[in-house]
Amino acid sequence: MTLVMGAVAYDPKVVTIWAGFRAWFARQGFDFDFVLYSHYERQVDDLAAGRIDAAWNSPLAWIRARRLAGGRVAPLVMRDTDRDLTSVVVVREDSPYKDVADLKGETVGTGAIDSPQATLIPSALLRERGLRLGEEVAVRRFDVGVGLHGDHIGGERDAARAMMSGDVAAACLIDANHLLFVREGTLPAGGTRVIGRTRPYDHCTMTAAAATPETDRFRDLLLSMDAADPDVRALFDLEGLTAWRPARTSGYALLEQAVDDEGFYDPAGAITAPGYRP
Repeated sequence: MTLVMGAVAYDPKVVTIWAGFRAWFARQGFDFDFVLYSHYERQVDDLAAGRIDAAWNSPLAWIRARRLAGGRVAPLVMRDTDRDLTSVVVVREDSPYKDVADLKGETVGTGAIDSPQATLIPSALLRERGLRLGEEVAVRRFDVGVGLHGDHIGGERDAARAMMSGDVAAACLIDANHLLFVREGTLPAGGTRVIGRTRPYDHCTMTAAAATPETDRFRDLLLSMDAADPDVRALFDLEGLTAWRPARTSGYALLEQAVDDEGFYDPAGAITAPGYRP
């Protein structure tokens, strides 16, 4: 039996990564193949319907898959780099804002409508600090790569640029992209300041449609991958990890709450976010 996994083609490197993993699985005697999707919602639909055996899911896709499948899906593994991440609210160094609450009456830039790290979770932080979105603070979304659940970081980059140009007072970014944008020159070194940080959360997870001997073997092989193997290390570098770890679901509470607060999905996994069309 061939285990078929779904992955979203947010970047051309996705083909290189999973073709490389497919060759590695073949050397282990495991029959594996993958299919590519243009957005996460269709991937989740197919996973819940059993048309694919597993899916490399964003955190938002995990939440919808669990709701849509009535809890039948099983988390398998996640990258070591998917754990305990934070998002930040960033302002220019020369701005007067010292705290998120100071943004009352201003405009905040976010990523795409479906970005967990640059829209949904930071919006929850704004609400926690007492700001009513759309009333006490305006939100300007940068809808780049809608349907990719923030994997395409163009919306975050545009929000960062708008913050530096003064079009918005602050930008919501995942911490790692804040650092990336400084390294690449999108943001000037020393030119920004963090005035708010979310609690830690987890990111992507490999999800199985059901626990079977094949998905168990798939999980065990992923966990056995060793970065000391040059072939594996090259793929790990592209995928942004140093080791696969057993999946956990404790890191999704912030996003679960944000999904409910925003009305993004209903409890059964139907898409209910106004204006969201992947």
